[in-house]
Amino acid sequence: MNFTNFDFDQLFSMGDDTNPLMMLIWIIPIILFVFYGQRIQLYVTSGEIKKGIGKLDEYRTESKKELIDYIKKNLNPKEEPGKKIDKFLDYFTIMPVDMDPNGIVDKVQHMVRLREDYTRNHIQSLSPEISELELNKVQTLLEIASSLQMIYKIINHMFLTAKKQNNYPLILPLQMVLPFIMEQAEAMKDAIPAFKAGQPVGDGIGPMIVGKMMLPCEKEIVAFQTILAKTEYKERNLFLLKAEGPGSTVGRPADALKEIISKNKIDAIIMIDAALKMEGEDSATIAQGFGAAIGGIGTEKFHIEEIATTNNIPVFSIVIKQSVKEAITLMTKEIADQADNVLSQVYEMIDENTNSGDSVLIIGVGNTSGVPQ
Repeated sequence: MNFTNFDFDQLFSMGDDTNPLMMLIWIIPIILFVFYGQRIQLYVTSGEIKKGIGKLDEYRTESKKELIDYIKKNLNPKEEPGKKIDKFLDYFTIMPVDMDPNGIVDKVQHMVRLREDYTRNHIQSLSPEISELELNKVQTLLEIASSLQMIYKIINHMFLTAKKQNNYPLILPLQMVLPFIMEQAEAMKDAIPAFKAGQPVGDGIGPMIVGKMMLPCEKEIVAFQTILAKTEYKERNLFLLKAEGPGSTVGRPADALKEIISKNKIDAIIMIDAALKMEGEDSATIAQGFGAAIGGIGTEKFHIEEIATTNNIPVFSIVIKQSVKEAITLMTKEIADQADNVLSQVYEMIDENTNSGDSVLIIGVGNTSGVPQ
């Protein structure tokens, strides 16, 4: 192609019979774009981000209102809870210094559990007669409201800083990441009704399967909010572990594992958990693998891996794939229907990887809201 053949006079209407109005229509936008293009783009992008921030503001306000209404209606608080809830929502956790990573996991675990215990104590101060079930519900609702408040503050801060400095390169990453943040925020907002009603969520499929196995067995508390039951299957000793339902909690499986290992020889560990599906994957598909299937900040996973490695215990896992929204909202029928299928895969895994006389620990990982045992 010969680029020298372009007639620029014709292209820009600059011939002898040029219409001045047409010239202005061509040239003015070009001049504006050259000198003010970045600022124009900033205004266009800002509009989209403002809409997102407006929604985040609605979500945090709505979650706070839902929490206060729930406390007033169900807990008969001694005093107006609004002021105290405002204080809880602004609590922060300063993570330990990690320049020297030795021992960092224990430090992080200490800070997180300190926050959990402190929150529980202060919820009890609102209503001293509160039951454990209600306390877990309020604690979960508080965590949701607190997370939505933090997301709103961070996104709003980044946006206002970029606007203040007219800094388009700073606002561009915010525009790119906003859809993912909105997806998480919407999922948290939609999770509130399920946790208020004490219903099972998608993340509870692991505890649901192990809870079903526990039904005819005698149970005992083995760690904080964590239940253990023992049974037998084809001459194997099965140790069944899950968070204590039907409250909204994930228990402390690492502490429970440490306690079980101190008294018993475990030959294999099988963990059942929900896992995030990739785009294009179907919800409720099942996958098997190796390693500790457990989410969270990583402290429970670290201790489970450490105990398994020290004692040379193989760790197998089964996950049920689902989206972020499905994981924290009311469990869909599609996911619940996979319980029997997963259970049969657990027994196949035991048959294939253990021998008669072995002991197998099966852990149902996830939030056990609405899931008894």
